[in-house]
Amino acid sequence: MPQVLIEAPTGIQPGAKETMMREISAAVDEAFRIPDVRVWLREYPAGNVAQDGRVGAEPIRPLCFLEVPELHKLDAKRAMARRIHDAIAAAYSGLANTDETLILMNHYPLENAGWAGRLQSDDAGAVAAVRQLNA
Repeated sequence: MPQVLIEAPTGIQPGAKETMMREISAAVDEAFRIPDVRVWLREYPAGNVAQDGRVGAEPIRPLCFLEVPELHKLDAKRAMARRIHDAIAAAYSGLANTDETLILMNHYPLENAGWAGRLQSDDAGAVAAVRQLNA
């Protein structure tokens, strides 16, 4: 259920891409312990990214969105953010300004997440998993 969306420049090598996605998946899985972690990579040429209205003004800074269940443990969030940052930095070294990668964590209560035509709050297994996650 956890979803990771990465917005970054084009040009990453296939092996680096696979390694980054595997490492990010592991970081998210360690924090949430909920199956079905998906990583979505959206790549943009430099001419399609502007900073303060200036196209190509600086190297692209990657952006990462996490669309995930609620997680109250700050240490788990910190560790996950560090691992995600490190994976993106390794993959995009020399292609992007990875020192300033932004990671936004959008946490959803189960009543705001639908899956397979039903709310996750109606799934006893999902409720138990999130309750244990935040115990």
